[in-house]
Amino acid sequence: MVITPGAQARPAPSPGSPQVSATTEHVVVLGIDGLLFDKIAPAAAPNLDALIATGYRSKTTLYAPPLSPTLSGPGWATNLTGVWPDKHKVLDNTWPSSNLAQYPDFLTRLEQFNSSLSTYAAVTWAPLLDGSAGPAPITSAVDTRYVSTGDADTAANAVSRLRGQGPNATFLHFDDVDHAGHTCGAAGACYQKAIEDTDVRIGQVVAAVKARATYPTEKWTFIVTADHGHTDAGGHGGNTPPERSSFVIESGAHGTPGVPAIAPKNVDTAAEVLSIFGAPRPSVLDGRPYATASSDPFDKQVSSLKARQDETGIPTSVLGWTKSFPSGWSVDNTGLGTGGVAEWSGWSLTTDDFWTRAEPGQSREANVRARGVFAVADSDEWSDKTHTGTYNTKMSTPAYTGISGKATATLRFGSHYRKEGNEVAAVSVSFNGGAPKEVLRYSGDVVAKNEQVSVPIPAGATTVRFTWSLTNGDNDWYWAVDAPSVSAG
Repeated sequence: MVITPGAQARPAPSPGSPQVSATTEHVVVLGIDGLLFDKIAPAAAPNLDALIATGYRSKTTLYAPPLSPTLSGPGWATNLTGVWPDKHKVLDNTWPSSNLAQYPDFLTRLEQFNSSLSTYAAVTWAPLLDGSAGPAPITSAVDTRYVSTGDADTAANAVSRLRGQGPNATFLHFDDVDHAGHTCGAAGACYQKAIEDTDVRIGQVVAAVKARATYPTEKWTFIVTADHGHTDAGGHGGNTPPERSSFVIESGAHGTPGVPAIAPKNVDTAAEVLSIFGAPRPSVLDGRPYATASSDPFDKQVSSLKARQDETGIPTSVLGWTKSFPSGWSVDNTGLGTGGVAEWSGWSLTTDDFWTRAEPGQSREANVRARGVFAVADSDEWSDKTHTGTYNTKMSTPAYTGISGKATATLRFGSHYRKEGNEVAAVSVSFNGGAPKEVLRYSGDVVAKNEQVSVPIPAGATTVRFTWSLTNGDNDWYWAVDAPSVSAG
C-alpha cells in the first residue's frame, strides 16, 4: 500500500530561508520494534555488529506506567517527535487524540525547515502512517510514505528508493522482532531468528546505499533504535528493566565511535537528525543531539558510582550510587534519624537504572527528563531498614560568585517529586552566607519538570547559595533533582 503526500503545492521558501537542496547529507533511521540491545551479540547479526563496532552506541531507558506503558505507540512517537509521552500524548497503541500536531516527527520538521530536502518513510506497522489508530505520527508533509505488507517488503521498497532517489532523510520500521518476542519471548529461538532475518534486511539497505554511483561524494549516517524491549517470557508494556530497555546506534558520517559515559535518551534521535541538517532545534523538544557535552555538575561523579550496599534487589553489576558530591557541594544530615537503608541515608547521587530498581512501580520511572547522574532524597526507601527518627536532609550548592551588581539570581534544575504525609520539600536561598529564605515549596506531586526559580539579589551581595531540603519524612516518598545551574543577570 502506497500513501502519497497531498497533491497541494508546497509553499515557496520564505526569504532568507536555508537553501540546501544539493546537500550531501543523508540519514537513515532504522527502527526495529521490540529489539533488546543485549540480544544482538548472541545472534548472527553481522550488519548490526558492524554498525555497533564502528559507531556511537548506548543502551537507553524508557518511562513506565503511569506516565506511559512501554508500547509501540508511545515508543515510536517518542523517537519520532523528540518529546516524552506527557507532551505528545500517544499513550497506547490506539490514540484517537494526541498532541502530535503540536509535536511533529523529525521528517516533517525537516520539510518545514526546508522543503527542498527529500524525505521518505517505509513502515511495516501501518498506524505510523495511515491514521488507523489515531493521527499518524509521520505526517503527509513527508515526500514519500509507504506502508508495506511485511518486513521483506519494507526492505525491498527501501532498497529501491535509497539506491535510486537517495532521500536526504529516511525512517524505516521493521516489526518481525517484536512479533517474535510475543510468540516465543526474548529468550526464545524465534526471537534470535527474527533478529538475524532483520539483520539481513539492514544489510540490504546499507548495500543499496553503498551501491549508489554518487556514494563516494555523499555523507551517509545510519541510526538504529527501538521503541521498547521484551521480557524473556515475551511481552512488554510494564515497568521491568527489559521492557523499559532501548538503545541508539549511530554509524557513518556522524557519530563519534564508542560508548558515552552519560547515556543519551530516545528523545535525542529527532534532535540528532535535525542537527545533522543544520535545522534549528525547537525549545519544546526534550531531546538534544547525541554528542552534546554535559554541563551537569552531578555527571562529573559518574566514576564514583558503586554497587549496592543494603539494596539487595539490585544486581551487583549495576553501579549506581555514591555519597561523593562535586567540589563545593554539601549535604547536611543534621536531624536525620539513625539506621535505614545506607544508599538513601540523606541526599545521594544515583542513576535511573539503580534508583528505579530499588522499588519499581512507584513512579520513579517517570523521571524521564533526568540524565546520567542525579541527586535523590528518598525517605520511602530509607525506611525499608530498621531505623529511628525521621528523615531530614539538605543539599546545598557551592557559594556562587559573580552576582555583584546584578539584579536577579536564577536557579534551574530538573525536579521529580512525590508528596506524602507530613514531609516538606522546599528550596531556599542564602546571600553572603546569611539566613536562608524559602523560595519554593511543593504542596503536591511534581512529575519530571524543569524548574526555574528567580530571586532578587540584595544590594551588596557577592555570593549566593541554594539549598534543597526534604524534611519530616518517614516512609513517605522522594525527591529527585538533576542538572542544577545558577546564573545572574
